[in-house]
Amino acid sequence: MTDVRSLGRKHPSLLVAPRTAFAHPSERAFAKLLALYGIAWIYEPITLPLGWGSDGSVTKAFCPDFFLPDRDVFVELTVGEPRRFARKMAKIKLARRLYPELEIVLVGLRELEALCRSHRIELPLERAA
Repeated sequence: MTDVRSLGRKHPSLLVAPRTAFAHPSERAFAKLLALYGIAWIYEPITLPLGWGSDGSVTKAFCPDFFLPDRDVFVELTVGEPRRFARKMAKIKLARRLYPELEIVLVGLRELEALCRSHRIELPLERAA
């Protein structure tokens, strides 16, 4: 297999906006995968309120990692520690209940590792904090 990086032109996975400040290196790897497939994405585009105080202020919220505008879908990466996974899943279930018109897709650590491995994209070994 030819490594496209040796062809003298930029491989799509190298074109990820370098100024994007990702919260975790796994998000940069996912952005590279999206670029490789030519999929447009927006990083952390919105915050969905999930809970409100008696005064109407937001007390709980969920911010999906990516929005894929051409597919009208939000993507949340779930590569963190198992104890945090349960909290994240609860937020996602609540978001789906409160905002049924939004499609939220989960990409887990195993799926992300398999995709990165098959495309030779380095995925950091540490888990999300």
